Order: sequence, then C-alpha cells, then structure tokens
Amino acid sequence: MIPSYFKSSNNDFTLIKGDCVKTLSEFKFGFDMVFADPPYFLSGGGISCQSGKVVCVNKGNWDKPTTLEEMDAFNLRWLISVRDHMKENATIWISGTHHNIFSVHQQLQKLGFKILNMITWAKTNPPPNISCRYFTYSTEFIIWARKSPKKPHYFNYKLMKELNGDKQMTDVWHLPAIGKWEKSCGKHPTQKPLGVLVRLIQASTKPGAWILDPFSGSATTGIAASLLGRRYLGLEMEEQFLSMSKARREEIDNIQVRCEYLERLAKAKHILLPDIFLIAENSNQDYNIPW
Repeated sequence: MIPSYFKSSNNDFTLIKGDCVKTLSEFKFGFDMVFADPPYFLSGGGISCQSGKVVCVNKGNWDKPTTLEEMDAFNLRWLISVRDHMKENATIWISGTHHNIFSVHQQLQKLGFKILNMITWAKTNPPPNISCRYFTYSTEFIIWARKSPKKPHYFNYKLMKELNGDKQMTDVWHLPAIGKWEKSCGKHPTQKPLGVLVRLIQASTKPGAWILDPFSGSATTGIAASLLGRRYLGLEMEEQFLSMSKARREEIDNIQVRCEYLERLAKAKHILLPDIFLIAENSNQDYNIPW
C-alpha cells in the first residue's frame, strides 16, 4: 500500500507526495482519463503584470528553461509512465504554451497516441504585455489524445453542444483565467480555472470515472472531479501545494460551499443547472481505493 498524503472522507480524492514516474511504477491500475499540466519551462527571469503590478514570472526551479533534448527526454519519460496506467479507451489532456507543447506533441506521436484535438484556450482577461514589443499573450493550448488509435474513446458530444447554446463546440474556447474566488486556500503560480477542468472532465468521462493528474499542483483537477462525481489521484512533490490541495478538498466537504461552487459553474454555463443538487446529493458516496 502506497502511503497517501491525504484522502478525502469518502475516498474519492487522494493525494500522494512524490515524483510521478517513481510513484506510478509502484502500483498497477488503469485510469479513465489523465489531465497533465507539466512544466512549461518558461521561468527564465521574465516579467508580467498581475492586478496592475509588475511581477516576476519565475515559478520555481521545476519550471526553469532547459535544453530541447532534456525537455524531450523529460516529456517522453513521464508520458511513458502515464500511458502504462491508462485504460485502453482512456484519453489524456495536456496543457502548455509554445514553450513545451510541441515537444509534448512529438512524444505523443512517438508513443502511438492518436491526437484528437488541439484546443486553443483564448483567455478573455489576459494580462497586458508590458514590453509593448509583441502581441499580448492570451492563449494556452490543450492537446486531447487517446491511448489507442483503434479503440474508441468516450466523448459527451450532446452535453458539449448543449453547453454551447445547442451549437457544435469548436476547438477554440473563450474562457477567463482563474478568478479570485478560486484562491480561497492560497495561490499557485500555474493554477488552472475550475471552468476549464470541468469542461474537460465532462467531455471525456462518465460519473464514477478515475482521473489521474501526475502534476497535481493545487489539485484543481481533483476539485473539479469531486464536484462532478468522479474519483481522483493527484501526484505532487511540493509540500506547500499538497497542503493547499488538502485545504481545498476539505473546503468543499461543506455542502453549502460545494453548492456555491456548483452554482457559480452553472451560472458561467460550465455545467447544467438541473445537475447541481443531484451531484451534491451523491457527493457522500464511499469509494474503494485500488492501490
């Protein structure tokens, strides 16, 4: 049994402290979906603007620029490890910018994944470009791929269309960056908005599915999974982010807070309003941990 940093009271949310490659090598289990937000390798001393203030964009040693060869080797290594823990019909979502996404794409093809979409997340509230020497950076990319080229994957086309005003949802998503209400337990330098993860999870999994995040960070993937009635394993090396993740999951054990989160997501048209209380009522279901 691998020791957990934290487990929710109903076992739907587990955090393990450690390197994803090493940790995954210690057990065998197949996940229905993976979301990965690996290092972008862009913390090279640049600056940005947050809340009207100039700030350094260095996020930590784990995000320092490296050589192309080292980046490719890193991405290949963790993708091999994650692939071994995906069900045959599972899919993976990987976020990035131009700094890392092309390397990720090449390694996916090398391993035989089938690329399904390259999502362009166009942020509706990007920070301004301070230097005024380039176009403002306002997008991130999210690759969606399935493990097996021949094994059909799950896609909730009907729900995505309904959430998009009864029109086919395109691969360009106009969504805001993270809001203040999502930072109640602290700040993570690369925290993703719940709205983005809720869309990914609903699009590619059914309730009760197991979701893996090998670079868990502040566990936005896990919070979205718990709110939607899915099960989650997050792997993270940094103590401060594990502590933040634990606090975030404990926060939504409060049924009032949980419903407030769901109502916000419904208001922003990330989930359907009739689903809110059904999901909330099922949130106390107890799950077995398979590792």
